[in-house]
Amino acid sequence: MDAAEERLPTHDARHEQRLVNEIMELLVTHYGGGLSEEELDRGIDGLHRVIQLARASHSGQLRKSGEPYFFHPLRVAHLAARHWMDFASVNAALLHDVVEDTPVTLADVVSDFGDEVALLVNGLTKAIGAELSREDLKAETYRKQLLVAIEDVRVLCLKFWDRTDNLQTISALNPEKQSLIAEETRAVYVPLARHLGMGLVASRLDALSLTVLYPHRAARYQNAVKALMKEVEAPLRRIRSKIHGAFEQQKLPGLLKDRWRPFAVAAAQSMNRGFSSLYTLEIQVDRTMDAYLALGLLHSLFPPIPGKLRDHLNVPSQFGYQALKTTVQAGKYRMRVEVTTRKLARFNEAGVLAPGFEFRKNNFQELMRSLLEGESAFDTESLRLASASIQVYTPQGETRTLPEGSSALDFAFDIHEQLGLRAIRARINGQTRLLKSRLMDGDQVAIERADSPQVLPKWLEWAVTPKARNAIRRYLRSRVRKKP
Repeated sequence: MDAAEERLPTHDARHEQRLVNEIMELLVTHYGGGLSEEELDRGIDGLHRVIQLARASHSGQLRKSGEPYFFHPLRVAHLAARHWMDFASVNAALLHDVVEDTPVTLADVVSDFGDEVALLVNGLTKAIGAELSREDLKAETYRKQLLVAIEDVRVLCLKFWDRTDNLQTISALNPEKQSLIAEETRAVYVPLARHLGMGLVASRLDALSLTVLYPHRAARYQNAVKALMKEVEAPLRRIRSKIHGAFEQQKLPGLLKDRWRPFAVAAAQSMNRGFSSLYTLEIQVDRTMDAYLALGLLHSLFPPIPGKLRDHLNVPSQFGYQALKTTVQAGKYRMRVEVTTRKLARFNEAGVLAPGFEFRKNNFQELMRSLLEGESAFDTESLRLASASIQVYTPQGETRTLPEGSSALDFAFDIHEQLGLRAIRARINGQTRLLKSRLMDGDQVAIERADSPQVLPKWLEWAVTPKARNAIRRYLRSRVRKKP
């Protein structure tokens, strides 16, 4: 035990060691099989050195709550390891505040731990500038994070864990500061998490932020959920037993999980609708074909509610979630059920970080660049719109992913800027429509074009995507400059 550990209270030292041990175990479990013995030893040795530097650098620093500061980066690293992040990411999580709050420099991080860790730490370090206002500094910090994220999306994931821990330990700050952090989280990091397919992470960040902003309403909601959980405990046990029995009879392995809706504005508003709006039974099976079999067995046990079946196994939902969704009448309870595979369940939880999935990196990079090219320092409204998506099709059957609420004009610019500038009409599912027509999930869209640009100022009201709006503004400005 080193001197820093000896200065900690006993329970703090035990807690620290437990977190360190769990981080090690998670990394070895997730990555040990794919690394050689030498690589694994090198990774573990590097992690030990990072822990020593982070502990020493933050030695004597306390958070507003009086807690030793080192526990914050340690918990962030623990969250990163739990969500399948690698050695470099966990190292960056441990070091994410050293450049900002201690004498350690970014050059020191490069020298001791390499460019990869330094890139992530730099993306998590606030922008500096004595001549900039607080708001301008915040906007520059966002831009810095997104520029690094274009190169390495892990920096945003690490920011989610940093913000999660900050929101969970926020009570020592003054109420005004708490509200600012919560509102920023909802405006920036919740939509970013959704765009990265991390719907459950987004919901968690949103619930934590809303609990800060509306503590009394959150407490009433939690009390209502606890009361409902107690009321349905016995009936749910019988329902699960019935499902398990049907699965065993068909020799279908399945994992059943209870999922209660986290606090949200919509959740609080729907409390009076009771069980069906607050609870979802998640069923995880091994293969996609097993999911359809499980759905059939479920519907044979409990009558399905017409119009409530959604197949998002092959075409993800607007936030990237992949599952079969249905609602059944289980005795007196109307119950939502989602059936997915174990592999997809990991994706539903961790999005871009889940192993075995190829993230649509080009789509993400294009959105980030469009946001950075916008008129404002950081276009939070466009970011919010882009966090939920629809899939539409070209006449050749090519899939295009657009933000929910996109118009035919947005589709034209998504295909090519010159097509957008020359667009005059759209054909949506074979019907002639105006360019301002909003698209629905699954629409097939064709664009009719003129020989020359047809851009009008009112197009800015029709377009929602950053790519389209930036192109329209550039063209209108060029027209103004050309006028004598």
